[in-house]
Amino acid sequence: MHPRFQRLLGPNGFSIGLELPLDNDWSSGGQRLRMAEGRPFGVPDLRQHAAMARLADKSGFRALWVRDVPIYDPHFGDAAQVFETFSYLGYLAGITENIMLGTAAVVLPLRQPWLTLKSANSVDELSHGRLLLGVASGDRPMEYPLFGVDYDRRGEIFRDTVELLRSQGEGHLPEGARLLPERGESAPLLVAGLGQQSPAWIGQHMDGWLAYPGTPDEHRRRVGLWREVGGNKLYVSFIHLDLADNPHAPMRRVRFGGTCGRLALIDELQALREAGVQHVGLHLRRSERPIAQIIEEIAEYVLPKFH
Repeated sequence: MHPRFQRLLGPNGFSIGLELPLDNDWSSGGQRLRMAEGRPFGVPDLRQHAAMARLADKSGFRALWVRDVPIYDPHFGDAAQVFETFSYLGYLAGITENIMLGTAAVVLPLRQPWLTLKSANSVDELSHGRLLLGVASGDRPMEYPLFGVDYDRRGEIFRDTVELLRSQGEGHLPEGARLLPERGESAPLLVAGLGQQSPAWIGQHMDGWLAYPGTPDEHRRRVGLWREVGGNKLYVSFIHLDLADNPHAPMRRVRFGGTCGRLALIDELQALREAGVQHVGLHLRRSERPIAQIIEEIAEYVLPKFH
């Protein structure tokens, strides 16, 4: 296992993070505010983004995860955290101190490989080694012609870029040339999906897997498959969470997550840990309650059970 994961997981081998944007624009109240302000569906309210990132850091969450959505496509209806991924991570590195910074995930075929390497190393240097580099081959065909990339070659481009990131460019630069900043320890590489590769290739070349949300039983099956190809490498997933006011509210499942009180959330996280999930990122855009209130409640009552 990559040495950086010890910091992410802690002594209990399990930890909890948050997926950005830290807004509840998918809730009923968030939808009303979005329509009143004329924002398209999936474009969050980012006025409190810096304050929420600082609160997550101070509250003991282990990671902030950002998505890579270069172009807002109304057919997908999700702009993620709006900002360009590496630029935003550089900003987050400057306003936080301890929380790890993950990408879930950078679309490698849409980026110039050498600039991807330089961007990742820059964020890793500026954050003092807090980057977790999740990567993917992408799934929005509309973007590829805009970037001048052949959609059918995305798997090949993905493989080549992974090799460059792994090697830090060694053996590819002209004599005497260097790509700065140089990192003694490269950020770990995690993959979302399979990147158009075989499971065996993913297990050999990646440090961890970013798995789609699911129930504990679904994850138990997926973890078993991952262990066959990846051994003890990291397994991460996410939950779309609407945390109820009533701490005793049972879990009511929806696609990718559910609505529940904090006691059922604790049970769900424990079940995920027993299924083999090692880190869970909480996605709060469905939350009916204020985001700060949810972060504070989870920090007080849930994190101590696992961290």
